[in-house]
Amino acid sequence: MQKRTIQGKTFINSIGMQFVRIEPGTFMMGSEQANLADELTAGKEYLRDGDWDEQPVHQVTLNTSFYIGIFQVTNAQYEEFQSDHSDLRGKLGFSQDDDEAVVFVDWHDATRFCEWLSEKEGLPYRLPTEAEWEYVCRAGTTTHFHTGDTLPDEFQKNVGESWYPDAGRSQGAEEVVPLHVGKTPSNAWGVYDMHGNVEEWCQDWYGPYESNPQVDPIGRDSGLYRVTRGGSHSTLLCYLRSANRMGAVPEDKHWYIGFRVVCGEMPETTTLLPAPKVALWGQNVKQEAASSPAPETPSFAEPIPFVRIPEDSNGPLFSRHNHVPAIVECPSGDMFAAWYSCVTERGRELTLAASRLRFGESEWDVAEPFWGPPDRNNHATSLWRNENGRIYHFNGLSAAATWGPLALIMRYSDDNCATWSKPCFISPEHRLRHMPIASVFRRQNGSILLACDAVTGGNGGTAIWLSDDDGETWYDPGAGQPIPEFAAGKSGGWIAGIHAAVVELSDGRLMAYGRGDTIDGRMPKSVSEDGGKTWHYSASPFPVVSGGQRCVFLRLQEGPIFLASFTGSRKTPETMPIVDESGNERQVTGLFGALSYDDGKTWSHIRLISDDGADREIETMDGHPFIMGLNSAEPGGYLAVCQGQNGIIHLISSKQHYRFNYAWLKEIPPSEVRN
Repeated sequence: MQKRTIQGKTFINSIGMQFVRIEPGTFMMGSEQANLADELTAGKEYLRDGDWDEQPVHQVTLNTSFYIGIFQVTNAQYEEFQSDHSDLRGKLGFSQDDDEAVVFVDWHDATRFCEWLSEKEGLPYRLPTEAEWEYVCRAGTTTHFHTGDTLPDEFQKNVGESWYPDAGRSQGAEEVVPLHVGKTPSNAWGVYDMHGNVEEWCQDWYGPYESNPQVDPIGRDSGLYRVTRGGSHSTLLCYLRSANRMGAVPEDKHWYIGFRVVCGEMPETTTLLPAPKVALWGQNVKQEAASSPAPETPSFAEPIPFVRIPEDSNGPLFSRHNHVPAIVECPSGDMFAAWYSCVTERGRELTLAASRLRFGESEWDVAEPFWGPPDRNNHATSLWRNENGRIYHFNGLSAAATWGPLALIMRYSDDNCATWSKPCFISPEHRLRHMPIASVFRRQNGSILLACDAVTGGNGGTAIWLSDDDGETWYDPGAGQPIPEFAAGKSGGWIAGIHAAVVELSDGRLMAYGRGDTIDGRMPKSVSEDGGKTWHYSASPFPVVSGGQRCVFLRLQEGPIFLASFTGSRKTPETMPIVDESGNERQVTGLFGALSYDDGKTWSHIRLISDDGADREIETMDGHPFIMGLNSAEPGGYLAVCQGQNGIIHLISSKQHYRFNYAWLKEIPPSEVRN
């Protein structure tokens, strides 16, 4: 169709979309930062100033007028382009009517709609740039919202941090809200639904702001996430502010994100900013293979902290709470760890940090951001290295806040964790059974096994995901099974206990220990003879683990199975007997290791993960102190483990990095303090 032009303040296109002309102008983009901890502890009604990524506040000039849709794109309008999208109307209860905002569209869908509309009408339709979006949203205001520093009740839809559709934690159908467009007052420029309803895709790749004045900015030249704006239903009010920035993987689609359309050519004066600088963990990474000699005698190194975040950090990483780690050894000999960093575990600010212990060094690098679409809860992470040196990263990706609505993604690195592939979805639906655990390995039959929590609470079990084609496709063998009855002698469709550690036995069966779903007062044990389709339950010989604790299994290079766990809860430490070199039993408490030479039937060589020295104070998660010595070790932490090429076992808690070898594990603990 021949290109044409439009005149006037408003126009309506051929499919009924209404547009208003936006004149050129200058505004201050962004917001000053406030303390996120203050906002999250003050309740859902508190409104802070900006997040860390809304700085620096900078001047933006838009030199070209454009038309913007006064409403978000509706189901009826989108289905003129893609009629089969009608099959998604009412998915999870959302957006059923013609005049509700279309959802379950990714960035590519929104872009293709604009291309189709451009071809149909001979007009330049596109997504708004992030700067255009904020300019229109503000409509000349400098307050939190175009309504002022508060948002009237009629704009608020299910304000809070939603667990929907998790039946165990959400309010169910009560959290399904209508998404009809234009039901609240417009801003001063005649544009509706800029605060709430649904988030909106923007054109830009997400990246940091520049401090110098910008003219017609269109963001970065590459990235991992596309910007979304406006906030949505089912979130905290602070995420609905004019300045707030969000982002999403371009292929992600769910009930929070829709879009609106701009009509107007991209400004000719635009220049793309370069991609953000490489994080410290990706800088100066040596690619030559390296490994230190294997120690010939028992070896236990002084634990060192791998979580190094400057005190009072308030974004993009947070000194407040760092937890749920994963660790892997690179072919270069470097150690690489990743974990989540946040103020609250349920918050939209929760993101992934990473750090590197470079080969030959004694201190981990200062942590820097690793992964995480902005304002999406990224819960949780796992790392694994295959036989060819490729390192995989698995992660849960929330639709918004909380770890209820997670999708499951995977990335990989072929250069010692210096760079990573674009994320791909193992399972794109945002639901349960998608929260990775640091328990992943290659089975004897060649498949890859990844464990994931099946529920969001403290009981309910663990699922596994399997790939028979080296990570190309994945399936959940226990999907669709009814919730099991976790009791001794019973069988069910998934593992007893959350955060389960899984290991393969010598005959190909799978064994797992989990947290919660306690059996006979002991940590539950699950065994599968059919590749994870069904599991048989019994009591393990070990104490239960509780909040802030996670056990691990590892099949050592030397043959036996290694277990690391805890003697009791963090808040109520318990003791457990071990036999020392005197032949006597003594009571110990905290983190311990054990070995099994008969596929978990019996466990020997049980000892504390400690140097058995004089009592001294060390930090556990979030800087809390504990006493390490002859009879006590770290009381809690989510454990992750790998074994290096030289046989050293690398065990991390939520703070400390322990290094020891098989000979040390086999050594009988001393009866007295070692100097």
